[in-house]
Amino acid sequence: MDEAWRSVTERLRREAGEEGAVTFERLRASKDPDALARVLTEPQRPLWAREFAALRLGREGDGRAFEPLVLLLNHRDPERCSAAAHALARLGDPRTARAAAALATNELRVAYALHPVRLLTELRAPESAPALITVLERRLASPTDPYWRVALACVEGLGALADSRAVPALTAARAHPRLAAAATASLARMTTP
Repeated sequence: MDEAWRSVTERLRREAGEEGAVTFERLRASKDPDALARVLTEPQRPLWAREFAALRLGREGDGRAFEPLVLLLNHRDPERCSAAAHALARLGDPRTARAAAALATNELRVAYALHPVRLLTELRAPESAPALITVLERRLASPTDPYWRVALACVEGLGALADSRAVPALTAARAHPRLAAAATASLARMTTP
């Protein structure tokens, strides 16, 4: 069990508490993907149980986890977003990049765009660079934009992707104090053979 998965498991065990301890152990020990998938749609299931089932299915490459994981990727809780992004990257569903791009570029949800941006970088899909450029340009449009961490993730992601279409946005990002060093480093990656 890797450290990230151990951390997620412990967080969900705490959320389950004493009241949900038996259910938690049943979900943790289950080898039946159909039983886990039922948890995603059964009424009255707590969020921690749905998340645990979706994460387990995602780690196993079961496509039934896709929609619940995308919903979790857009959750207000950063820990849920991070766990969902990790599971989506492992799921290998071809719809993931398009969904992550839609979440990252949704200006009404920009406060929750950090993990979709990071997921796009990891996926290295055709949608990745255009979405990151769009998000970065929107962040650069206002000098007082409060979402500089999202902008920084875009700058770093575009450097990792080394897509030349990002040069104008990265050049503009060098004028922003919080982004300048990362933008310079990302631009250098574009010119390094």
